[in-house]
Amino acid sequence: MNLNSTTFDYHRPTDRQVAAMDELRAAAKDYADMIETSVPDGPDRTFILRSLRTVAMWVNVAITRNDDGSPRSD
Repeated sequence: MNLNSTTFDYHRPTDRQVAAMDELRAAAKDYADMIETSVPDGPDRTFILRSLRTVAMWVNVAITRNDDGSPRSD
């Protein structure tokens, strides 16, 4: 696998991207709250919440990428 040379660079999000990140992070938090209320405590709930956290972090990455999924080169 060849990584893009900007894969590990910091790509400052635009104001529009920050707004999208904030909105989606709030939605993920609402969903996490629902999971904590509805799913019994235990390893499955822990896995679900950790997976949701991973997804929420990847959302931020995806928002700052080019339309084809490649990292921006700023």
